Amino acid sequence: MSTNDMIGTVGVGLILIAYFLNIFSLIKKDGILFYVLNIFGGGIACFSSYLIKFWPFVVLEGTWALISLVALVKSIKKPQA
Repeated sequence: MSTNDMIGTVGVGLILIAYFLNIFSLIKKDGILFYVLNIFGGGIACFSSYLIKFWPFVVLEGTWALISLVALVKSIKKPQA
C-alpha cells in the first residue's frame, strides 16, 4: 500500500466513521463531532486525490469538507435552545 493509499484510507475512514455513528444514533447529524469528522475526512481524502492527480475526487472531497465546514460554523453560531 502506497503512502497516497494510506492517506486516502484515513480520510475515507473518517467519513465512514461519521456516517456509521450517525446511522446508529451514536452521534447527532447536526453535532460538532459529525461535522469535524467530515471536515477532516474530506480534507484528507481531497489531499490524497490531489497527490494522485485524480481531479474528480479532489472536487468531490474538497466540496464535502467545505460544506461540512460551513455547516459547523452555522451550528456554532446557532443560538442554543
